Amino acid sequence: MRVAMIGTGYVGLVSGACFAEFGFDVACVDKDAGKIERLKQGEIPIYEPGLETLVASNVKAGRLSFGTDLKSAVAKADAVFIAVGTPSRRGDGHADLSYVYAAAKEIAEALDGYTVVVTKSTVPVGTGREVERIIRETRPDAEFDVASNPEFLREGAAIGDFMRPDRVVIGAESERAQSVMRDLYRPLFLIETPIVMTSLETSELIKYAANTFLATKITFINEIADLCEKLGADVHDVAKGIGLDGRIGRKFLHPGPGYGGSCFPKDTLALVRTAQETGSPLRIVETVVDINARRKEQMAEKIVDFCGGSVQGKTIAVLGVTFKPNTDDMRDAPSLVIIPALQAAGAAIRAFDPAGMHEAQKLLPGVTWCEGAYDAMQDADAVAILTEWNEFRGLSVDRMKQRLKQPVMIDLRNIYEPEEMAQAGFRYVCVGRPGRRAGPE
Repeated sequence: MRVAMIGTGYVGLVSGACFAEFGFDVACVDKDAGKIERLKQGEIPIYEPGLETLVASNVKAGRLSFGTDLKSAVAKADAVFIAVGTPSRRGDGHADLSYVYAAAKEIAEALDGYTVVVTKSTVPVGTGREVERIIRETRPDAEFDVASNPEFLREGAAIGDFMRPDRVVIGAESERAQSVMRDLYRPLFLIETPIVMTSLETSELIKYAANTFLATKITFINEIADLCEKLGADVHDVAKGIGLDGRIGRKFLHPGPGYGGSCFPKDTLALVRTAQETGSPLRIVETVVDINARRKEQMAEKIVDFCGGSVQGKTIAVLGVTFKPNTDDMRDAPSLVIIPALQAAGAAIRAFDPAGMHEAQKLLPGVTWCEGAYDAMQDADAVAILTEWNEFRGLSVDRMKQRLKQPVMIDLRNIYEPEEMAQAGFRYVCVGRPGRRAGPE
């Protein structure tokens, strides 16, 4: 079976490489000739553990190729995946579907024989029907079906999520399309992966509902963390106590500076707008969006408060700027709100991130970018942890104290223990745990 993947962004590149690993012939297509040339040279444009090796091995095996010729790739394919960007549209928060619809028109012109056209991009309900209409209007003679196959890939763990998923969701209504889609995922039958076969509309909504629920869970525990601080409770124990309930589950109950990334912010907003326009508003999700936006501002205020109420003329070391570890993705990262707020309050910022500094430099002017965590702390008045990279978990307390002007840490990811930091002589604050003012003043 031959697969054409239209778009070599995060979803397209990971999905294409994984389908090739399944044994299919995959042609990844992109309009960016420079990007395609770099991919041909083995240069991976995103940071994702294991992806470079996976791409290289499948290119060498002849199963994975890169090019700009959409017509040739589509004409040979049994399944064509649309994996282009769907960013939030300026002004109204809806998903911008212009790239999806442009791809649909180009695909229509290139179809040769029966093909399943699959939306892999995250798209609002109704997009599949519109893609079908565009293709039918452009090529009335074409023999095709449209299917929906949303991705559920976590950045930093995307390959494992694709190869060993919790489930595969497929929106396909003809038996022929269902058969093609089942064949594509047949390698997962051996590990008994659940295949959820639905209508187009249901499949599209499942993706939004899943991301929105997870965003709500994160926001819930963040608010509980704030309450814990007022009551003297420990949010870690609260999270464990409720997470052991099988109806709730332990995942996504980690307090922090708010959710970010390429999915949750735009997907929650897009679902809110869709629900409002259909006359069935999602009040819970509307509140989640508002709380998360405010959360990032509150974390900047938390840092200022712990630095004595003012950071004017002070230097703050920031560890981690990406929205999560094991990625270089800066989209809607909390750092994009927190760092400018600190700068506006008069602070100088020295920052380090293991993978995200190249992207961050374009978005965060005025920051001094450092070669490592200890370098960032050199002569700083306090250190703030914004992203829980593993290499920040075992930093030497003694070396931190040697570099910092004074031992002050604001840990927005709760990777250290309050009592241990107090014993080490640090003034330490985290999120939702007792001992906020632990340590000498």
